[in-house]
Amino acid sequence: MHFASDNAAGIAPEILAAIARANEGYALAYGNDAWTQRVERKLAQMFEREVAVFLTATGTAANALALAHLTPPWGAVLCHDEAHIALDECGAPEFFGGGIKLVGLPGAGGKIASETLARALEGQWGGPHHVSPAVLSLSQATEAGTVYQPHEIAALAELAHARGVAVHVDGARLANALARMRASPAQTTWKVGVDALSLGATKGGAMAAEAVVLFDPAHAKGMPERRKRAGHLVSKHRYIAAQIEAYCDGDLWLKLARHANDMADRLAAGLVSGGLEPVWPVQANEVFVALPAPVDARLRSEGAAYHPWRTNALPPGVRVSPGASLVRLVTSFATRADDVDRFVATARAAS
Repeated sequence: MHFASDNAAGIAPEILAAIARANEGYALAYGNDAWTQRVERKLAQMFEREVAVFLTATGTAANALALAHLTPPWGAVLCHDEAHIALDECGAPEFFGGGIKLVGLPGAGGKIASETLARALEGQWGGPHHVSPAVLSLSQATEAGTVYQPHEIAALAELAHARGVAVHVDGARLANALARMRASPAQTTWKVGVDALSLGATKGGAMAAEAVVLFDPAHAKGMPERRKRAGHLVSKHRYIAAQIEAYCDGDLWLKLARHANDMADRLAAGLVSGGLEPVWPVQANEVFVALPAPVDARLRSEGAAYHPWRTNALPPGVRVSPGASLVRLVTSFATRADDVDRFVATARAAS
């Protein structure tokens, strides 16, 4: 009953096999290999336009390098105040950006509303005394497991672009969002105003593989040097590329995400039937629920793994009862229905 994180799952068999195949023979280093070239062509095909692609081994590196590339040192990145870049990357965007400032914005369910962004952009900005907004960063899916619909991204991007602000998406769980929306990668990124994407694969089933995708290759100048200077140009680059290639081949990434989403739906439905309602809509592969102390204790005694969660983004009127613990339950491509059902049965027995 492991629901601590999709990072805790292993490697999807198809991706592990691709790594093994890439291990045969020799290949030029630092991205000068056939795997990387194929990935660049594949992502251009997948996003329906020419793109510039820079592979990294971690999502923090992808986010930090993308934001540093888009933001001058005196610039600001507007993001949700509970975004991963704001809370869980140990200041990496600020470090690699030479001191850029992250400005958190509130929003229920991990999402920034157009009205909130509009008010923020009307604030006091600009030199020499103030930072200038340079990037709006959105998480897709969000840290609350919710999903921005294409029209919501388009509205936010329109406001941002009107002020000369670029739009970045942290797509660590983009596959889960796309699988839920049944929309294409293009329809949810550059076609609605996204300028740069951190495309995640690790949470979706890879070992360690992410990609910075710039939707205007003309804006990629200096990015190769930035990645190298930051220590994130991997010498045996083919192993990262092989993972991304397998991940995207035949829409494997969406197949794996659909399974994770289905398991989250199964988990949420079972909890609801036992009187435990998720605090946010389950739109990707995360379920957030308040567990009464006896239920929490029983689950942990039975070996269930999950993390407590703190947030200021609960929906209006939703409160966690005294003595209960808000927890995050994450499913993955490897989650088994039996484990979901056992978790639900254990929770019911303790209620």
